[in-house]
Amino acid sequence: MGQLFSKQDFLNTKWFIAEKLTSLLVAIIIVPKIFTSLGVLNIGKLKFAETFISFFTPLMFLGLSAICIRELVFYPKRTKLIVATALFLRIASWLLALFIILIYTYFFIDNNLFTLYLLICFSYLVRVFDVFEYYFHAIKQTKFVFISKTLSLVIVLLLQYYGVKNQFGIEYFASLIILDFLIQNIVYLAIVKAKNIFNFKDLVLSKSMAVYLLKNSFPLMLSNFIILIYIVTDDFILKYYHGDESYGFYSTIYYLIITLTWSIGFSLINALFPSLAESYTTSIREYYQKISLLTIYMLAIGIFIVAFYHIFSFTILIEFFDESFFKINNSLKLFSWAPLFIFIGMIFEKHLILTNHIEKNVYRFTIGCICNLLLSIILIPKYEISGAVIAVLISHFVVNIGYILMDTKSRKQLKFLFLK
Repeated sequence: MGQLFSKQDFLNTKWFIAEKLTSLLVAIIIVPKIFTSLGVLNIGKLKFAETFISFFTPLMFLGLSAICIRELVFYPKRTKLIVATALFLRIASWLLALFIILIYTYFFIDNNLFTLYLLICFSYLVRVFDVFEYYFHAIKQTKFVFISKTLSLVIVLLLQYYGVKNQFGIEYFASLIILDFLIQNIVYLAIVKAKNIFNFKDLVLSKSMAVYLLKNSFPLMLSNFIILIYIVTDDFILKYYHGDESYGFYSTIYYLIITLTWSIGFSLINALFPSLAESYTTSIREYYQKISLLTIYMLAIGIFIVAFYHIFSFTILIEFFDESFFKINNSLKLFSWAPLFIFIGMIFEKHLILTNHIEKNVYRFTIGCICNLLLSIILIPKYEISGAVIAVLISHFVVNIGYILMDTKSRKQLKFLFLK
């Protein structure tokens, strides 16, 4: 691996993984306490509110992250123009999403939960300055991301612990989401100012750049929207048939498997994405060799996650949750296979972005939506949480592995697995 990836690639990866592992360790300590403190019913309400607002994230993020990083690597001289335009686009898209969300929540959401939805929605406003993350990732200076997120993590952790001790409600913990991202972006702005990376007088919207970025990111935004439909289908069906309590248990499974372990693969793949982009512009063979090696590593990590949860799932539930959560042990073990499929799909998505074939993301997740919907309708009413887990797991396999095998051109791209 060292012969293919540079020392800077490894350093960038270490900072990226360090940030995710720090978040992971803190989450293992505090999140189960929050779950226990709020109770399964309130957790179900909080997580459903987050899920509902997240449905608008493709509109708020516009699929700009990976596209901007790609463009910053390909065309470094356009840095100020790309970052400034992305920032304006993010603010405008958030305002549009806020307008839609406010109208919907006012007419269709319980008035007692209106504040909760509003707090979560405003957490996305303070996230618009994470466009500077795009720049830090592109220039392989992930240490600044680590500093920012670790500082916010420590402060929010203390406030979460205070909230647990004093039995505060879900609005308090929702407001900490805003504070978390606010602190991160204050640090980003401070670093940008101190390093003289970006002069805010240069914040000029370029219409041509905006059109260019939107044109390139639209397939990714569309695929992200389809991904959300794909992800939330089982959530809505489970809540409809079995209520907030079952959804709270299911959210716990999702948190323990996807939220915690997904960040491991996300860290490694995204940290090495700039290196992949560089190789794609200089040496196709080296690019495929890097993809091949990355795939092997992610398969190993995925298998380790499966083994870990099969051995320690019940121990985790005993140590960090009350006895009401013991019922999800078998579902937890079964769902531990999901990251293995997801990691392969994440690598494939980066490949599609670099080769400018991101429309295939739309195709594969459309198939996933249909598959998940049909399986959820059949399995969830009868088998409840287990039905949701089985439906999502099969859908993950179809989306992340099945599609590659079904599509002729994608199947040929498997050649990178065998390059030495």
